[in-house]
Amino acid sequence: MKSPKTDGVSVLGHTLRAGLFGLALCVSGPFAVAQETAPASEPLQAEQAASDAEAAPGSAPVDVDRLMSQLAEDPRLAFFKDWQATARRAETLIDAARASNAAFEALRQELVQYRQRFQLARSENDARIASLNAQIEALGASRDGDEPLTITVLRGELQTQLDQLKVPRIVAELAHSRVQGLIAEIDRLVRDRATRTLLERGPSPLNPEYWPEALTDLSDAFLAVGKESTGRLQSLAVQRTLWSRAPVLVLLTGIALVLLLRGRAWAHWAGAQLRKLGGEGAGVWRFVVSLLQVLLPYVGTVLLVRAVNLSDIAGLRGSLLLDDVPMWVFLLYAAHWLGERLGVFQIRNELVPDGTERGGRVALATLATLLVLHMLLDRIAGIESLAEESFVVLAWPLILISGLVLWQFLRRARLRKADAAAAPDAEEGLVPAAGNRALTLMRRLVMGLALLAPVLGALGYVNAAMGVIYPTVLTVGVVLFLMVVQRFVTEIYGWLTRTGQAAQDTLFAGLVGIILVLMSLPVLALIWGARVADLTELWSRFLEGFTLGDTRISPAVFLTFAVIFAAGYVVTRLVQGSLRSTLLPKTKIDPGGQNAIVAGTGYIGIFLAALVAISMAGLDLSSLAIVAGALSVGIGFGLQTIVSNFVSGIILLIERPISKGDWIEVGGQMGYVRDISVRSTRIETFDRTDVIVPNSDLISGAVTNYTRGNTVGRVIVPVGVAYGTDPRRVEAILGEIAKAHPMVLMRPAPSVVFQGFGADSLDFEIRAILRDVNWVLSVKSDMNFAIAKRFEEEGIEIPFAQRDIWIRNAEALHAPSASSNTAGGAENEG
Repeated sequence: MKSPKTDGVSVLGHTLRAGLFGLALCVSGPFAVAQETAPASEPLQAEQAASDAEAAPGSAPVDVDRLMSQLAEDPRLAFFKDWQATARRAETLIDAARASNAAFEALRQELVQYRQRFQLARSENDARIASLNAQIEALGASRDGDEPLTITVLRGELQTQLDQLKVPRIVAELAHSRVQGLIAEIDRLVRDRATRTLLERGPSPLNPEYWPEALTDLSDAFLAVGKESTGRLQSLAVQRTLWSRAPVLVLLTGIALVLLLRGRAWAHWAGAQLRKLGGEGAGVWRFVVSLLQVLLPYVGTVLLVRAVNLSDIAGLRGSLLLDDVPMWVFLLYAAHWLGERLGVFQIRNELVPDGTERGGRVALATLATLLVLHMLLDRIAGIESLAEESFVVLAWPLILISGLVLWQFLRRARLRKADAAAAPDAEEGLVPAAGNRALTLMRRLVMGLALLAPVLGALGYVNAAMGVIYPTVLTVGVVLFLMVVQRFVTEIYGWLTRTGQAAQDTLFAGLVGIILVLMSLPVLALIWGARVADLTELWSRFLEGFTLGDTRISPAVFLTFAVIFAAGYVVTRLVQGSLRSTLLPKTKIDPGGQNAIVAGTGYIGIFLAALVAISMAGLDLSSLAIVAGALSVGIGFGLQTIVSNFVSGIILLIERPISKGDWIEVGGQMGYVRDISVRSTRIETFDRTDVIVPNSDLISGAVTNYTRGNTVGRVIVPVGVAYGTDPRRVEAILGEIAKAHPMVLMRPAPSVVFQGFGADSLDFEIRAILRDVNWVLSVKSDMNFAIAKRFEEEGIEIPFAQRDIWIRNAEALHAPSASSNTAGGAENEG
């Protein structure tokens, strides 16, 4: 029965056989027109033999490896022969599945290097291939029997050159597919091994039978390290090494001890000097000092370990342990620093009980110590090859204590949150993230894992327990570290912007948090068991991009497009600003025309910027024509109103029936045009409100433009006088008033019209042409004031409506009153 790997090889071989016949022909040399006199090359012979074998029924299958070997004879594909050997070796190891993880990782790294070479080869000769394609397209399609021989031969030569240039790219593409499959198989095999190890059940640590042996093995391991170091001290070679390196050892040890003993004091002194630069109250220099308090002793530890290694006292076991000491010390210092920073910044939420309490700092230090002890035990188990039972018995107590400490730490955070929420006089900002659902969910999940890990270990799943509890502890540490860094960066922002603690509630703080979370994702992935190779593979896939039509979209292509388009957009805005403020005001173009030119320049500039960016990025969108056509149909039906408004906006800018600054009336709304965009036009009414009118209404509806072309317009002022007034006298007075106003034009001269005989007055109208119709209300008001004053001086009455009421049979109204009075008197007499 074939394995999946064998089936994969068969499919790959069939694919290669189908594609390599044409490749062998291309490598062989000239085009078919010139082949008649050319000697056959080895690839061509191989291709011909393979074709005959395929065509003949019952013939032997084609040897793909032989074809590949023949292709490797091409100088351009010299690296291909080494790749073939590496690929066969990789397939053999994967099929056997017996190599160690370290061997597979080394093989994978070798395959990754080949993949990088294939990726470069896939884009080889891009410029020349594009040039040849352009030349072949310029010759046009082939016309059988109706084409000059010269054109046919020229097309053949160009096609031959094109085929030869494509050979390395096609071979690299095939090899790239093969190496991708091999890398994926190695990753899957390593992950399967890790999963089996994680879920493997071993002996239970609760079995007392294993306890004495475990204690004995641990004691023997430490005694072995001590005996090895003592034995090396008695060695003459080691003693000579100590004497020869004595000055360096004394210097390193002295510096290390000074940094360990005086590092924190020096950090405080450096902080005092830094505070002289300014920034008190922002916590910036205090944060720097806290880092120095950790870094200086850590450097002292590294120097001390280096001195011990140089002394050659530690043997093999001791050297292996010393290699990890700097990391262990760093974890202890980091936990101590983190507890202090949580207290200084007063960070209290679902994950932090109270940074100012000593219990929180002790819990963090305890968790770090337990993590270091686990790493020490794991290193000793690897050095001394501890029995599985002994390792389980020694590892489970650390798991149990870690789970209990972590559970108690988060329980205190929950109780602290409840007390702070219930307190009526709780300090403002005491629980800044009390409503953060993500932190609440994370706290509940971590508490559950803290209780689950010891149970798994007790049942014998110690590997699963360790894979749960220690990544959980590190994850909590990373999250708390991110909180501290976010608070520090926000305090710097508050110091620079002089907003102080108010900066913690700004958008900047939220953005910093999001950025820090994204940056921590790779670290969290490594903590939870991801390999560095997994992350590099994901990054490689990201850089490789994806295919859209005939174009591969990668971050480099996208960045090129974004940078060029942004540059074009900025240049367009600069040109628009120059036109609006410098060039166009010096011309005689009206403001509406200037606005149309500026807006049109913006549309054209952005369109050209997009075209140039697409061209420079190498995007080929021709294959998306069908998709674009389908989208255009969908846009036509689903977004027809928006498209109609867009087209109407373009028409308004080109035809300019209305312009910016015009006084128009549309749909019962009257006002000034303040802005014309691609979708709508903004009109400012006389009561200072904005009305947004769709552009399609301005194109398809009736629009009154009072200032189209010029600002000249007419004003009509109606007035009525009492009956009996001399109409000619009124005419003369009104004519004088109209001619006296400075806004009234004399050509054509204003006129006074006797409209007719109204119900209560003789009706007249002043009709005058104004220099600027925008002043029509002011002119009408001025004329009304002047009319009232002159009519008063001339004794002319401006009547108002009066009505006389005639009552017929008035005596009938008094009859009921008389009868009622008589009846009332009779009652009084009675």
